[in-house]
Amino acid sequence: MRNAVDVEKEDSPERVEDKIESREGEGGELRHSDIDPELDRRVRRKLDMRVVPLVMSLYLLAFLDRSNIGNARIAGMADDLSLTSDRYDWLLTIFYISYILFEPQVIMWKLVPPHIWATFCVFGWGLVSTVQAGIHTWAAEMALRFFMGVTEAGYGPGIPYLLSFFYLRHEVGLRVGFFLSAAPLANTFAGALAFGITSGSPGIAKWRVLFLVEGLPTIVMAAVAFFFLPDSPEKAKFLNEEEKKVAKARGVHQAGKGTRVGGVKWKELGQGLSDPKGWILGLMYFSCNVSFSSLPVFLPTILKEMGFSAINAQGLTAPPFFLSFLITILTPWIADRTQQRGIMLIILTLIGGIGYVILAAAKTVAARYFGVFMSAAGIFPAIANILPWVLNNQGSDTRRGAGIVLLNLIGQCGPLLGTRLYPSSEGPFYVKGQAVCAAFMFFTTVLVITLRTILVWENKKLDREYGTLQEQKRAAREAELRREGRGELAVENYGPLFRYVL
Repeated sequence: MRNAVDVEKEDSPERVEDKIESREGEGGELRHSDIDPELDRRVRRKLDMRVVPLVMSLYLLAFLDRSNIGNARIAGMADDLSLTSDRYDWLLTIFYISYILFEPQVIMWKLVPPHIWATFCVFGWGLVSTVQAGIHTWAAEMALRFFMGVTEAGYGPGIPYLLSFFYLRHEVGLRVGFFLSAAPLANTFAGALAFGITSGSPGIAKWRVLFLVEGLPTIVMAAVAFFFLPDSPEKAKFLNEEEKKVAKARGVHQAGKGTRVGGVKWKELGQGLSDPKGWILGLMYFSCNVSFSSLPVFLPTILKEMGFSAINAQGLTAPPFFLSFLITILTPWIADRTQQRGIMLIILTLIGGIGYVILAAAKTVAARYFGVFMSAAGIFPAIANILPWVLNNQGSDTRRGAGIVLLNLIGQCGPLLGTRLYPSSEGPFYVKGQAVCAAFMFFTTVLVITLRTILVWENKKLDREYGTLQEQKRAAREAELRREGRGELAVENYGPLFRYVL
């Protein structure tokens, strides 16, 4: 089989043009089923190299700016702003209140050119994060955390939806995994960066330097988003004209049309919001978010109260989060290949739950630190598999958007509980907080089993209605040609070949 380098050499622009023209239908539209596999891989590879790293790096900055308050707290912020345990908890909670209220901004990725919307969001939270370095009161920090929630709500929840414009159902899981892996990676760097800053002797308070160092790069990245984030595959500047035709054909295959940005179907939006499967996924996200929101902001404090110094506690947060980063990439890839996302989630939520049980029950430092590794290895990868499950099992762009909105409206309520589970009065073991997180992780396992059972039943129902997938694939070519006399059947848009990913 030819490797990618050979293909790049052999497929000159003229050769590619010949391949494209030979596969265009009567109406001039290229059918995805007729695309040369090497051309399809080339387009996907270019999207992987240009889109995924950009949205991932922006989310890394978002998560860094969101969670660095945990590092700032033990670097002197608590003393300078008179942060009692209750006041600190409110700084975490107010962020998620605004985050929840502004969740419907997800649909803006469909209505506004993505490069413009991304620039607005990134510049907004970067500015807010940087300004934190200059505040002197708890009330001012409360206001800034509220506005940070507003701006980040417009970005993070919508990126999996945006990625569904670029990738097919069986491709999107890995890309969402890469995107979400920025969260544990950000926490890896947060510990290392905070360690470097707080171990020095800057001229101003160390926590103020922390906000400056981590906030200013985000403002710069807003300009990068404006110039380099494509609005859709067929408008990507890094694709040539032939590759744009392939990208458009992929969009037709996925959603029945090549251009994906602009307008929503309100009936489908209502159907997506009322889908019981979406509510179950929302409850899963809620349960995982109880732990997802609390671990990054409380882990430095938990480690400090294990007996480590503030500086060492900052550094020791890095290893468990780096392990989580690797698993967050690996497990969505496995789930994509096997199309068994539910089984993967069962394994991950059990690992995370057991980790929290160890944290709640163990008294030795070594055992509790091992529990931190298990918790981090379960929580972040579980989130990275829940989000693609929404995209896998909604067949139209509007319903995918509705599914993401519903997921976040329910799921982001989890942090309202998670950010209040570790009051200082319950240290150093925080048994209640660890036990609650364990319970929610195991509850997620039950929800996954329930949803997977429903999806198996739904697929059997579709088999009875349309025939099995094997039967449908034999007739797929004929169905494509019957569609308006030409063009391609959007087989993944609730067509006869649509089946739920288990």
